[in-house]
Amino acid sequence: MRVRRIAVVAATAVVRAMAVAINGWTVRWTFPNGQTNSQLWNGSYASSGASVTVRNVSYNGTVPAGGTTTFGFLGNWNGSNATPTSLACSSP
Repeated sequence: MRVRRIAVVAATAVVRAMAVAINGWTVRWTFPNGQTNSQLWNGSYASSGASVTVRNVSYNGTVPAGGTTTFGFLGNWNGSNATPTSLACSSP
């Protein structure tokens, strides 16, 4: 019998507006070891290979100055689980 180790982790990310309010946000990162997302909440998710993009949804795109919003996801991996790379946040 072959046993395969697959793990699931939940993560929550915080999007914070500093001194100026934002209207729309995007968070991008790259999974280095084949990790995948199985669920996402409070955001719109797209991926291409290891690259992941999460954008706001209608109810959390406007963040007041000094305010925050969050999104979260469940991730899966098999084997190594290094920290995501190329993390970037932007607002149009």
